[in-house]
Amino acid sequence: MTGFALPLALLANGLAAGVLMATVLGVVPFYKTLATPDYVRAHAFAVGRYDPFQPACLLVTFVADVLVAVTEPRLAGRVLCAAAALTAGSVVVVSLTRNVPMNRWVKAQDPDALPAGWDMETFRRTWAWWNRTRTWLAVLALVLNSSAAVALL
Repeated sequence: MTGFALPLALLANGLAAGVLMATVLGVVPFYKTLATPDYVRAHAFAVGRYDPFQPACLLVTFVADVLVAVTEPRLAGRVLCAAAALTAGSVVVVSLTRNVPMNRWVKAQDPDALPAGWDMETFRRTWAWWNRTRTWLAVLALVLNSSAAVALL
């Protein structure tokens, strides 16, 4: 099982971490240059592209890591993949409780008729902070999966 599930976890985890890192390195700095209506348009546009892909990658990562954690006979593999599964799961938790609700809110807005008193700077800063948090968690899961691969494969 390890020979199948661990490479699958590495692939899916690497894709998810890569998407998140690209957002931190390129998308968020770009967002900071935009006027409020343009920011809302750009954020809503990006959400529709990343959201179907990233959750699927994280789900595959989690399931593959759990499979290794419960079937691998070597302790190192069980521990590393269990930790990677928990860490990938924490990315999902941050996403579902923080970023996804904010993404849905932005996507539902009319960029030319935003609610009075909406503080775009605080919104943008808060979204970026939670995005960095889940990015570093995804990278940590990738480090754990890579460590498991080095130890087991």
